[in-house]
Amino acid sequence: MAESAAKRIKTSEAGSGVKIGTHNGHFHADEALAVYMLRLLPTYANSPLVRTRDPSLLETCHTVVDVGGEYDPSRNRYDHHQRTFTTTFPGRPTKLSSAGLVYMHFGKAIISQRLQQPEDSEDVGLLWNKLYESFIEALDAHDNGISAYDPDALKKAGIEKRFSDGGFTLGAMVGRLNPNWNDPTPSDPAEAQPVEDGKFVTASNRIGEEFSRDLDYHAKAWLPARAIVHEAYSKRLQFDPEGRIMVLEGQAVPWKDHLYTLEEQEGNTDKKVLYVLYPEKPVPDAKWRIQAVPVSKDSFESRKALPEPWRGARDEQLDEVSGISGGVFVHASGFIGGNKTFEGAKALAEKACAF
Repeated sequence: MAESAAKRIKTSEAGSGVKIGTHNGHFHADEALAVYMLRLLPTYANSPLVRTRDPSLLETCHTVVDVGGEYDPSRNRYDHHQRTFTTTFPGRPTKLSSAGLVYMHFGKAIISQRLQQPEDSEDVGLLWNKLYESFIEALDAHDNGISAYDPDALKKAGIEKRFSDGGFTLGAMVGRLNPNWNDPTPSDPAEAQPVEDGKFVTASNRIGEEFSRDLDYHAKAWLPARAIVHEAYSKRLQFDPEGRIMVLEGQAVPWKDHLYTLEEQEGNTDKKVLYVLYPEKPVPDAKWRIQAVPVSKDSFESRKALPEPWRGARDEQLDEVSGISGGVFVHASGFIGGNKTFEGAKALAEKACAF
């Protein structure tokens, strides 16, 4: 099983500095992250890194990633460049890179360690899937040359990019940490390799920091929010007979992922939530926000934006155009607004639903 990879390693090897191998030369985000993730576990915490393409040197390594032409978890070999390689993460379509392979086999151990829960616990399994979809899968796609959109469909529809966004990807960030073609390089390979290895370690730590931040966010914020959103979703009919208004009564929490999951599980496409209400701060006299639900998690388009006449209005002007007192603001795009009280925010939501 994928999640048992960390357990297969002999107890006597733990903490012994078992060697990790990967290729030298130009490095990429996938093996940089793969090495970082392994080093999060006690067995690999002090592991020396060997960067080479020499099969005889790789054979001396306990675990090898992104090189060697072999995928064999029983031998701790995690390469994906073989012509016959087609492995994907459970339930996902994207072919794995070395990052995805290491995460598939060791991710539950990493998350278990972070949550201090057994690997087979529900929370560990939930985060294992979530972190793959939110972080790892994009790296797998990037390394395997897989576009987020079907290129043929985009071409057929005549859709062209308005600007370049390649510089903002994690892959691009790692790529910029490679040596430049005209950087001074020691002529002696024995001196040049440690210099290159140092840049790789910098890249590994840099992308690893982002992975650890994502893990911490989902463990400390996203996961605890799940129960709060579930409760709010179960009460939504109290605020609107069609379930279009959801209220987070205690405080604002990350709600989008959980809401979409709940709606998908329920399967009722006719009664989707349009607006989410929440207090700006967890204090009794806090102002309240009303936020339109996006059509998807990363979309700037709302299922139903706040009415156009309200957009850009503030304070007394908003009171006048909305007919509801206590107005604070409505964003110019209509995706969010505010009122001084819960009753006012709820009234805005009710009127927006009927608009």
